Order: sequence, then structure tokens, then C-alpha cells
Amino acid sequence: MNTIANAPAGLLAGRPWLSAYPPGVPVEINADGFASITDVFLQSCEKFRALPAFSCMGKSMTYDELDQQALAFAGYLQSVAKLAKGDRVAIMMPNILQYPVIVFGILRAGCVVVNCNPLYTPRELEHQLKDSGAKAIVIVENFASTLEAVISKTDIKQVITTQLGDLLGYFKGTLVNYMVKHKKKLVPAWNLPGSITLKSALSAGKSAPFNPPAMVNTDLAFLQYTGGTTGVSKGAMLTHRNLVANMEQVGAWTAGNLHNGREVVFQPLPLYHIFALSSALVFMKIGCETVLIANPRDVDGFVKELSSRRWNVLTGVNTLFNSLLNHPDFEKIDFSHMKLTLGGGMAVQRAVAERWKKVTGKPLIEAYGLTETSPGACINPITLQDFNGCIGVPICSTILTIRDDDENILPIGQPGEICIQGPQVMLGYWQRDEETAKVTAKDGAFKSGDIGVMDEKGFFKIVDRKKDMILVSGFNVYPNEIEDVVASCPGVLEVCAVSAPDEKSGEVVRVVIVKKDASLTKEKVMAHCKANLTGYKLPRIIEFWSDLPKTNVGKVLRREVKNTPVKV
Repeated sequence: MNTIANAPAGLLAGRPWLSAYPPGVPVEINADGFASITDVFLQSCEKFRALPAFSCMGKSMTYDELDQQALAFAGYLQSVAKLAKGDRVAIMMPNILQYPVIVFGILRAGCVVVNCNPLYTPRELEHQLKDSGAKAIVIVENFASTLEAVISKTDIKQVITTQLGDLLGYFKGTLVNYMVKHKKKLVPAWNLPGSITLKSALSAGKSAPFNPPAMVNTDLAFLQYTGGTTGVSKGAMLTHRNLVANMEQVGAWTAGNLHNGREVVFQPLPLYHIFALSSALVFMKIGCETVLIANPRDVDGFVKELSSRRWNVLTGVNTLFNSLLNHPDFEKIDFSHMKLTLGGGMAVQRAVAERWKKVTGKPLIEAYGLTETSPGACINPITLQDFNGCIGVPICSTILTIRDDDENILPIGQPGEICIQGPQVMLGYWQRDEETAKVTAKDGAFKSGDIGVMDEKGFFKIVDRKKDMILVSGFNVYPNEIEDVVASCPGVLEVCAVSAPDEKSGEVVRVVIVKKDASLTKEKVMAHCKANLTGYKLPRIIEFWSDLPKTNVGKVLRREVKNTPVKV
């Protein structure tokens, strides 16, 4: 699946999107320049040793400190925990300084990272640990009770626990732990016999022998589980080559805009999500300082962080940007040093992108990818000045095609399923050959499940997910379009569009809205929609909710909205 060798010769020869490539961006990258992510990491540590690598809650960790801590953890895994190359190690924590230490330590030991959402229920965690066959887990104490409930049903042999303040230094760490234990009471009682603290593991690892395992770039690096919102969560097998390729691809795309060892990146999205994880790897490669935001839902605290220092890059999703724009102090931030705002993970709405440009003076650049593509597949030119409603063009060494249900490549302008070929495409789903076969075209392309179109300049636009499409009297209605229109209605804070059954037309459009202005009415929403949508696309059901259900990353859970009975 991870090759463009089988891509259609005509498309390879033409690739209409190449004319949109920024100056200096290569058509192809070398996906085989490094044997592993660890090699990239060690190169960065050598180049940028004295510079800050990651920061959190005001505490910074240099590349040298990260190197030493990761080496100690790798030594612990190999010599003390007796884990072998290829063994899976789970991580369950928010964005704190421990995260990069653990990730690079696991990879350095030749083991495979299994990222777990810290807000998982016991059922969800049990599935992921059992499915991956993880033998060890590093977990923040706040979530240890969840692990306790299921650990006996898993293959976990070693539990390493950590507290939020472990790497923040004495004063700040003591303060954080005091707040956790005595004020906010975020740590339910737990009992995990045989567990060891991360501090003890690092101490043991520093004096333990470590023999770097022989690595090849086809070795597994991550079992990155899909969201699981539409079925059983599956582990995408991402190799070192997949991630290195995506680092090279995105790095080549931003090279003219970002400079080695000089940029400060704010990362509010959780590192267990593929978009944030890949971003962190890309920015690590060029010596950036990545500022980790442990709780981006605390918008007051996040805005204070953004106001506290000079920064250059912000990554996020549409709902996050919308929340920031609606905070009263966001406009007071100094955006003069901002070079790049990158939106991914979900569709960026025009109303949000245009307001972002108005407030910050800089464009919001939309990109596209999936867990299965490590994740980057498409991105808009960094030089783009105005929102274009597109996900951009295929990045270096990547081929995108639009296909019908029989896998025939469709002409320009005709909607169909987006299929992706490139070195960043996963090996397949862990121990799920049938599921892998379902998303693999006859020529090896990955079938994304997204409906899109390509224009004559090679820019791609998402129309919607296959499964989310609404069929009104035989006409296809795409929720993204409805949401884009409703979101631009004055007084709307958030919106979700789904289908609802209807005896006459089969399905109708149902929209659920969170108000920004209490005076907003259904009549005002309908008048706005009538001015912007043709008849069959108009919402027949309009509801106002206090909030929308979302994943921890900020994606609206359409399926949950759809399955909630209409509120009269």
C-alpha cells in the first residue's frame, strides 16, 4: 500500500497539482534517508543540543535533556523490564513533558508505541490493550483506576506510573501534585501491584546497560488506533519509514517558511492524536521548541499561554480555532511573529477561516490526512493568503485520485472516493486482514472513505464522508456544506448536520446548533439557509443544544448527534 509505483502512468506524467507547489518544494522526497525515527531524533539532539525541545507549564526541556531521559527509559525497557524489539508499549497521558521522553524511549528500544486516549472508559482501554497485545503501559496516576479495572484481562506485565508534576521541577511539581490530591481531587484511588514510578524507572535505566537494536525502516513504530466512532477501533500499522516520509514531506513543504532551531510551536492537540504526534516529529526534526498545552479546553489558560511569549506556529482543529476566536482576550495577542497556522483533523469552516484572517492578519492553512496516512496527504501552499475551501494539493511523493465504487478514476470535477498512494500510507490494520482489504484498491491505493473532487489546477476539496452523506429524494446532500453555510449565520457558535428519516423523501437534513447569540431563532437560521442553499438541501429540522458531543481532540461526533432523538 505504501508505494506510488502502481499509480496511473497518465496521472504520474501530468500531476496537475505540481504547478501549485511553492518554489523550492521537491516533487519527490527520500523516504529511505533514515533507518528509523530514532536516527532522526538523535540527529536533532546532536544539532540542537542546548536548545529547548519541549515546554510545558513554564518548564522547558532541552534536546540534550530529552536525549538523556529517553536513553534512560530505553535502558529500563530493555534491561530491566526485559522487553524485546517489536514489543508493544502503551502510553496513557495528556500533553506533559513525560510524553516525548516516553515516546522516544520506546522507539529507541525498538519497541512499538501504542497511544491511548487518557479519557478512555475501561471498555475502550481493554479493547485497545488486548488488541495490541501491549506488554507494558506508562500511565498518569489520574487514570490508573481505569487500568486497574481491566488489567487482569490484558497482557500487561509492567505498569509505570507518573504524576503530572514529575518533570516540572520541585516547586511546580509539588504545587501541581498538591492541587491534584487536595483541591481538584483528580486522582481516584487505585491499586496496581508491581507497578513502578517513572522516576524509579528512569533512575534504574540510567545505570542499566543498553544495546541499540538493529533497525530497518520497515519496522513498526506505532500502532495508532483509529477513533472508533463508527465501529471497532483498529490499529493502523505505521512504520518508521511511514513517519520519516511524512516528516520529510511536511518539512519540505514548510522549509521556505520555517527555520531550523528558531521556531516556537504551540501544540494544544493531544500527542496521542496522529495530527499532533506527526507535527511534533516534524518540528523536532528542525529543532523547534514545542509548547505542550495539557488542557486546551481551558480556553482562558490557553489564551494566557499564547499571550505570554513570542511564538511562530499553531496547529489545531476547527473547533479549537473557533473557541479561541470567541474568547474576549484573543484579539489582544501579538500575532506579529506568527508564521503558520495549520488546521487539520476535520474540515475548516469558511466562517472560521475568514474570521481568523481578519483577527490575526494571517491565513489559516488547511491540510488533510488520516491516521492511515501518518497522517499528511494534502496541504495548501504555505503562501496561500485567502481561504479557498480546499484541502490543498498532494504533498511530495504522493498521488491522489478520485474513484467511483468500481475503482475507476473519475475526471476532473466529478465527485468520488479519494484514494491515496505514497510512502506515508500504513502497512495495514493490525491483525485485521479483512479490514485492510476493504480499504485497499486493486492497485494498492488506500481508499480513504472520503468523498472529494479535484479541480483543473489539481486542488482537492472534501465533499464529505461516504457514511455521513444524506440522501434527500435521490439527491446527495453533504453535511460539510450545510455546516459551512449555517456556521456563517450570525449568532451561530457551532453546528452539526446529520440525516433524519422521512417518509416522503427518505431522509431530510437535521441541524443541531449551539448559539453564540441568545436571540438567534430557527426562523433566522432558515432565512439564512434559504439565501444560500437550494431547496432539497434546506434543513427540515433545526434544534438548539447547549453543546455538541466531541472527541477529546475536538471532532464533533456526528454519529452521536444522529442517534440522539430529535428534541422538540
